[in-house]
Amino acid sequence: MIVRDQNDTLKLLLSWRGTILPKVLPPLGFVMLISAIVGGIEYTDLYRFPELPLVGFTLIGVVLSIFLGFKNTACYDRWWEARKLWGMLIANARHFDRDCRIFPQGRRERIIQHVIVFANLLRDRLRHQTANPDALVETSGMSPQALTQLYQQTNAPQYTLSLIQWELMQALKEGEISDIIYTQLNEHVNELSLVQTGCDRIATTPLPFAYSVLLNRTVYFFCFMLPFSLGSLLGLATPLLVGILAYTFLGLDALSTEIEEPFGTQSNDLPLDSMVRMIEIELLGTLGKPTPPPIQAQDHNLL
Repeated sequence: MIVRDQNDTLKLLLSWRGTILPKVLPPLGFVMLISAIVGGIEYTDLYRFPELPLVGFTLIGVVLSIFLGFKNTACYDRWWEARKLWGMLIANARHFDRDCRIFPQGRRERIIQHVIVFANLLRDRLRHQTANPDALVETSGMSPQALTQLYQQTNAPQYTLSLIQWELMQALKEGEISDIIYTQLNEHVNELSLVQTGCDRIATTPLPFAYSVLLNRTVYFFCFMLPFSLGSLLGLATPLLVGILAYTFLGLDALSTEIEEPFGTQSNDLPLDSMVRMIEIELLGTLGKPTPPPIQAQDHNLL
């Protein structure tokens, strides 16, 4: 996720890192090149291209704007829902920290360590990656053998929740807590399970492919046909206006595609590494254990 001061207008105008411009620059440059050629030919009267009716382009542009707005709204809703789910995860980690103080120190540490492991495993599952085992052993306190067994599970995050629930059941059997407290603590486990279910739903259900392809093709068709509609009117100024219009449509299409998958490592994706590290710092600090340093933004990008 890009972390940048948005109060400086000049810096915003000149920003490159984290913007959508690097992705749309090749097609945008091609459209402006065509515009320059068409505008130059029209200006010098070397050839008169058949004039395409502006009314048709206006209607297509209005319809395209509506559908692009719908796609951007749908993709942003996915991004924002993902952020809310991870906010729930952070909140439940803090709930566990407070409520588990009723347990003896050994059981409390095991439950808190499992919560830390759950956050790491969920991030890795969503990003289709495997965390650094040495770092996870250090922060979670688990043995390398237990961690290896954990990664062999089909659904490692849910298996970790079952370990937390087993600790709660053992505490109930041994009389450390009452059935009422067990029910209250088990609600946190259920909420963590709902967080993973919601994240899995977002990660495995993208926007319909046919819809994305149709919109993408329409955007490119519209942008590449613009020079032939405006060339006779604008002449040498054709690349400027066409470039602005094409940047808007191509940029909105590319931006919505990027935030459609909020769990990746692109510039505008969620900073899962930073949120997991925040959970580790808070929970390990309450246990009196050494805490890892916070993750700092690199070149304004926070992973």
